[in-house]
Amino acid sequence: MSLPQKITTKEQVDALLDQYDNFLFDCDGVLWLGDHLLPHVVETLAFLKSKGKKLIFVTNNSTKSRENYLKKFEKFGVKGITKSDIFGSAYATAVYLDKVMKFDHTKKVWVLGGQGVHDELTELGIQSIGGTDPELDKPFSDDSKFLKLDPEVGAVIAGLDTSINYHRLSITLQYLLDPNVIFMATNIDSTFPSHGKILPGAGSIIESAIYSSGRQPTVCGKPNMNLLKAIQAEHNLNLERSIMVGDRLNTDMKFGKDGGLGTLLVLTGIETEANVLKQDGTPKYYADKLGDLYELQK
Repeated sequence: MSLPQKITTKEQVDALLDQYDNFLFDCDGVLWLGDHLLPHVVETLAFLKSKGKKLIFVTNNSTKSRENYLKKFEKFGVKGITKSDIFGSAYATAVYLDKVMKFDHTKKVWVLGGQGVHDELTELGIQSIGGTDPELDKPFSDDSKFLKLDPEVGAVIAGLDTSINYHRLSITLQYLLDPNVIFMATNIDSTFPSHGKILPGAGSIIESAIYSSGRQPTVCGKPNMNLLKAIQAEHNLNLERSIMVGDRLNTDMKFGKDGGLGTLLVLTGIETEANVLKQDGTPKYYADKLGDLYELQK
């Protein structure tokens, strides 16, 4: 059994830098927890940039658009990040629907999810309904205006919805009962870390739509390789010289391994050290926190 190697010395950090040119980062649980920035993240990202490393941020959080993420990086004092450096699952899903599935722009998308999905669809010129509409906050009833289905809806995109209720699930099901309506999911994370708590993730919501409709969605978030295809289309990375940094074994580390990338897990999110050490070779490396890459240089 090949155990993951823990990064604890400057020499190990130097070896990591020699091996990889491109660093792909998950965000929640790696860079921050909710609105709390993790220790020495700003310094670590600046350090990696000073060494000529390419930084790409790959998040399964579909509630925020890339524009929202740019504002969050700016708030935390992380400089030099551009929109093209950020691949959120909302953006990847919108791009996949548009470019790969060749979605008809005269059609609309019903959203079971947050504002981030609406924003990314709008940027691509695709109309969307549902999602954050305040009328959906009302209890479901037989006189819901949404039961008069919009015949122009050609796809459903489901993601994390922190306002989930029976009304939203019921209308989503009505659209999914039409086999001609495309079904897509931003990601299938079962949980996510926030402010020291483990909360239900997008997958916990999407599973309800899957079970009630009997349909399986096309998934664009980690660990699905559709996301890596989107990144490659824009950046054309040498995957052998790239490493995925994340806090989850079943999404971040699987994404890295399946894509032929190196893998570095940090213990500031979901996983425990005991759980990591049960793995056979995935991740290749692990550390207590991302900031160790900077701290160990001192």
